[in-house]
Amino acid sequence: MKTLFIGNLPPEATEEEVLELFSQYGVVRKIELPRDIFSGRNKGFAFIGMEGHEARAAMSALDGKLYKDKLLKVRDEKPKPKGRGGRR
Repeated sequence: MKTLFIGNLPPEATEEEVLELFSQYGVVRKIELPRDIFSGRNKGFAFIGMEGHEARAAMSALDGKLYKDKLLKVRDEKPKPKGRGGRR
């Protein structure tokens, strides 16, 4: 499974709308849409989990696409390297 970072989401976008948008390109296995604790609106980004070829299709089709007056940024979320952390 590949995780995509979706940036520049409009704050009024709902999880259902984002799911519908990405489902055109394949099965969405996971969606994470962080919300502001006070307003309840999304924070302007999301993480979507899809199979590799479906994720690449969604990324090429939706990156830079105008969605509710915002240009979406769709990037491949690279796994964080597991290291020792900071210096001592």
